[in-house]
Amino acid sequence: MARRLRPVEIDFVESAPLRLAFAAEVSAPPKAVYAALADDVAGWSCWFTGVARSASTQGGAGREVRLTGGTRFTETVLAAEPDAHYAYRVDTTNAPGLRALLEDWRLTPSGDGTRLRWTFAADGPAPFRLLLTLARPGLGRAFRESARALDRRLTRS
Repeated sequence: MARRLRPVEIDFVESAPLRLAFAAEVSAPPKAVYAALADDVAGWSCWFTGVARSASTQGGAGREVRLTGGTRFTETVLAAEPDAHYAYRVDTTNAPGLRALLEDWRLTPSGDGTRLRWTFAADGPAPFRLLLTLARPGLGRAFRESARALDRRLTRS
């Protein structure tokens, strides 16, 4: 059953009780990386570990995401700055424990490629925050694998 989360704004990325940040380098330029994040939402299932299905909604202002384990999210896009910044908050989910969640993607030119930084900003009860903190290594590994898969996908196209 889907639950409505607290509707946070972009500044939550700085004030969230739990913030997990990960970075990786990809060889594709920021324009291509941004297009994969913001314009090809349906393509996330081809490169982001754990995403079974994703779709853009509301003319690009929202997203619907289903993870391989059955977790579902409806999201609102909060930042869409071409080649630089893409962020969204989760509005509803069937995941237990979450009170608020925002994911923030920053793209910085790095040589001919892009430095990709993903911040996972969340709020929930103390046991939930502890569990996510313990899951940090796994989330980091999933992010790095996803960044490599995205790089391969963009290099092929």
